[in-house]
Amino acid sequence: MTSRSSPPLRARSVGSSRDQHATTQGAQVNICVYGAGAVGGHIAGRLAAGQAEVSLIARGQQLAAVRERGLRVETRDGELISHPVATDRPADLDPQDIIIVAVKAPALPAIAEHVGALLKPDGLALFVMNGIPWWYFHSHGGDLNGTRLERLDPNGALWEHVGPERAVGAVAYTACSVLEAGVIRAENPRNRLILGRPDGQPDSRLDALASLLTPTGLETSVTAEIRDAIWAKLMMNLIGGSLAVLTASPMKNVLNKPAAAGTAKAMAAEGAAIAKALGCEPGDPSEGLAKLSKSGHLQSIAQDLLAGRPMEIDAMLRVPLDLAQLAQVPTPNLDLVIELATQRARAAGQYQDTSIEG
Repeated sequence: MTSRSSPPLRARSVGSSRDQHATTQGAQVNICVYGAGAVGGHIAGRLAAGQAEVSLIARGQQLAAVRERGLRVETRDGELISHPVATDRPADLDPQDIIIVAVKAPALPAIAEHVGALLKPDGLALFVMNGIPWWYFHSHGGDLNGTRLERLDPNGALWEHVGPERAVGAVAYTACSVLEAGVIRAENPRNRLILGRPDGQPDSRLDALASLLTPTGLETSVTAEIRDAIWAKLMMNLIGGSLAVLTASPMKNVLNKPAAAGTAKAMAAEGAAIAKALGCEPGDPSEGLAKLSKSGHLQSIAQDLLAGRPMEIDAMLRVPLDLAQLAQVPTPNLDLVIELATQRARAAGQYQDTSIEG
């Protein structure tokens, strides 16, 4: 278990050697961002802007671009240009104190062994993802404590190689997109990241990471109730994600229709009921709906559909319904809309549910 005595991070200038680290009171704290897509590239760029040395696991054109031209993050306040150490071979890097995992949920089991091997035994793996995380019931308490979510970790690779005791939840509010290889645009005027351990315990490493990121424009906070934060965002993903998959439209163009708005309100009430049955407080559903109704940003899961990429159907849509069954919460509106969205993904060849035959 981590204690308050863990050494804090201290920012230092960006370098390009293999021996990447942030320095603190004579100690070295290595930070790696695993995944150089929109969210991972954005966070890596912010860390570099905060003068923390950071390594980046990337691949393909993204890797080539970062190596050749550096990483460029376009924000409302200007450009952040950095030259992090970038590789597609995790074994090339030194063991890491903190790994910020920013790949989509479907890819997690395949990289679990690499993340586990790269992370120090007492290190932290921050999973920046949408939806329900694989570690959700670790240190949850109650009858469901320790329950494993087979849809998200079907062969137990994440549980075995990373271990839930080293996992940290991370909820990002950043509307980011990859403009071209090596170039990320952060569209939001305000960008936020919420961190928290599943057991709710304080951790000075998370506080120090927040102190690195916040001055760069990525407001980072640490919470003892990370599941509340997960549900607060999931409420918007359950509605916005599923309806965007069906309509290929930003929510401001969907929720201005009375029939769609009424269904969305019913979905929000059902989502809140699931969260509360599991002991969480997701916030006021009407506030999330109000934000969605003004959003001109196409939900990421719909972007994935249109781009032919694997979709986070399980983490964002199907697993919440699994939790509803565990908590014995009826969800007729969510059941219908999510089944239609799931079928849309199946028809596009971008989702395969192994429990479905034929």
